[in-house]
Amino acid sequence: MDMKLEVVVVPVADVDRAKDFYTALGWRLDADLATGEDFRVVQVTPPGSPASVIFGTSVTSQAPGSAQGLHLVVEDIEAAHDELERLGANPGEVFHDAGGVFHHAGTDARVPGPDPRRGSYGSFLSFSDPDGNGWVLQEVTTRLPGRVDPSATAFTSAADLAGALRRAAAAHGEHEARLGAEDPGWPDWYADYMVREQAGAELPS
Repeated sequence: MDMKLEVVVVPVADVDRAKDFYTALGWRLDADLATGEDFRVVQVTPPGSPASVIFGTSVTSQAPGSAQGLHLVVEDIEAAHDELERLGANPGEVFHDAGGVFHHAGTDARVPGPDPRRGSYGSFLSFSDPDGNGWVLQEVTTRLPGRVDPSATAFTSAADLAGALRRAAAAHGEHEARLGAEDPGWPDWYADYMVREQAGAELPS
C-alpha cells in the first residue's frame, strides 16, 4: 500500500503573519479555512513540491517555532539563496559539511560555501520563518540508486522538467559525438536518460 507524505504541520503564533511570509516566498496558497475564532487552518505548498504545509489555530499542540530541520530540495543552492534573499526570507549563507555529504552533524561541522565538488546532497543553506521554525535547503542534482521508482517518474513543475531536458540534451550531444553521427532515436534516448537520472540508475552512454 502506498503511503504518500501529504502534509507537514508547522506551529505558529500569528497565522496571518505566517501566511504573509510563506506566500511572499511564492508558496501556493491552497486553503484558508475557519469554522470560528477557535479553529483556522491555512495550507501552502512550496513550488514544485508534492507535499504541503499547514498551520493555523488549534491545528497542533506544538509550541510555535519548535519545528526544526524541515528539508526542501533544490537543484541549485546558490540560485535558491539569491531567490530567498530577494523575497525577504533572510537566509543564512550556503554551507557544506566538513564530515562529508552524509555526515551533517550540526553547526560545528559547517564549512562556508557549497561542496567543493558540488556533489549531489552536499550543499545546504537554512532560513527560519517569523516564529523560528527552521528550514534547511539541500542541493540534489542526481538521486542515489533506489530512491525513486523509475516506473513512477514524475516532474512536479515546468522548471523541473526543463532542467531535466537540458541535462538530457547536453548528455545526448556527447552521445552523438561518440557516435560520430546524428541519432534519429533521440526522443527515446532522452526519455531513457531522464527516467534513469531521476531514479538514480546508471545513465545511458
